[in-house]
Amino acid sequence: MKIVNLCEKNSIVCQYLAELRDKKIQKDSMRFRRNMERIGMYAAMEISKTLAYQDTEIQTPLGIAQCKTLSDKIVISSILRAGLTLHNGVLEVFDKAENSFIAAYRKYGNDNKFIIQMEYMSRPPMEGKVLILTDCMIATGSSLMLAYNKLIDEGEPVHTHIVASICSEAALKYLSKQLPHKRVTLWIGAVDEELTNKAYIIPGLGDAGDLAYGEKI
Repeated sequence: MKIVNLCEKNSIVCQYLAELRDKKIQKDSMRFRRNMERIGMYAAMEISKTLAYQDTEIQTPLGIAQCKTLSDKIVISSILRAGLTLHNGVLEVFDKAENSFIAAYRKYGNDNKFIIQMEYMSRPPMEGKVLILTDCMIATGSSLMLAYNKLIDEGEPVHTHIVASICSEAALKYLSKQLPHKRVTLWIGAVDEELTNKAYIIPGLGDAGDLAYGEKI
């Protein structure tokens, strides 16, 4: 698995991520959603540089222009609900992409241990396409791996790009062992070192779903 840290070199993503983490700015849910969307857009622009294009003749009002147009077919998939913010940002760039949605959540026991429960998935065929899988924060990597395996169980994409704002070091190690090395690229804004006993990322940014869409019961 190839790893691209979007904040390893200075870029505007660093500013977006700083605002996402700031507990004062987080009070503005619209701003929180927009910053996540903008990280998705930035990552999508970087991903676009890796894709296949074809030479196309375009008729203008005054003549014929030789242009490059995207030949790869894109599928954008998000893990509900927090992943929708990144999903929307990626879709702003790849506006002709097909879309997939997955409902997955942690189901806790009495000892703070949890399993990943998946209740819903919609998807187009994946064979021969480029998959962009969005998940705002990757704490353990368990839900992401479950989603990835379900998405490709009837046909593998030619390449998978995973987009996240923050990933824990533990998840990074886990995903590096689990995912195909040559067919997956992980695009992240930051890598955080710690996880709590309930597998929350520290310093992280809190619950991305709640901050974007309101608290849940």
